[in-house]
Amino acid sequence: MSTANFDLEYVNVPEGYLFKGATDNELKVKLKAGGFQFLGFNFRHAKIAIDLADAKQKDSIFYIPQKVYRKQVERQLSASMSLVDIETDTLFVGMLAVISKKVPVIPNVEVNMARNYLLDGKMEVQPDSITITGPSKEIDSIEKVRTNKMKLPDLDTNFSETVEIFKPKELKNTMYSASEVELAAKIARFSEKVFEVTIKTVHFPNGIDVKTFPDKVGVVCKAKLDRLKKLEVSDFEVIADYGQLKDGNTDVLELELRKKPSGLHSVKLQQSSVEYILNKK
Repeated sequence: MSTANFDLEYVNVPEGYLFKGATDNELKVKLKAGGFQFLGFNFRHAKIAIDLADAKQKDSIFYIPQKVYRKQVERQLSASMSLVDIETDTLFVGMLAVISKKVPVIPNVEVNMARNYLLDGKMEVQPDSITITGPSKEIDSIEKVRTNKMKLPDLDTNFSETVEIFKPKELKNTMYSASEVELAAKIARFSEKVFEVTIKTVHFPNGIDVKTFPDKVGVVCKAKLDRLKKLEVSDFEVIADYGQLKDGNTDVLELELRKKPSGLHSVKLQQSSVEYILNKK
């Protein structure tokens, strides 16, 4: 007969719970076997798996009686060994009730582009969402997670970066299905072009002639060079609406960019309003 100490490894945590530790991480037992069997058995690093699926619950306390976990121990011993006695009567286990939810990952990235370069489309995040698991009081109000802050200066080429998920310290019992994500974006060289577009007056009564000063306005477009080359003045429409005068605005007419083509990084008017005069025909 010999005494042995086994390291305990707790497995098969029940769904909906988080394992928080146990009263015993080591088990002292008495075994019976032939002497040569003991010589060949490395007790120092021997482990016994304790299946938490067999744990019983009373209120918020989880426990495994000796008669239950004893069978688990016996199944993991060599056939030439028999279990005589176990020092510990009951294993008490800490488990915390948890829920899971899937939330999007938002990149926390400060991007500074090199001159005449811009992001060509949105920054991609892979995976774009992860599952967080924790007590309801910790994660009920969480609708998204962010990455750690990252600065990307003077970008002029496509990039791909791995960045860790930001894990607030107060979420001490929350687990994440992924600890990092891959950020990627395309970078393209952009140019700028100004189109002089004639201002169109709309909804003015018959018999009234409207003249704006100026009668044209610059529309500033930023896009990739090959896209700019395909643009025409007729792709844009800028209007001044008579309806503004009904609202009591008699000094200037506000301009509206009513029509613009797709595929542009940005488009804006060089000025937002114009002066005008009204004459009867």
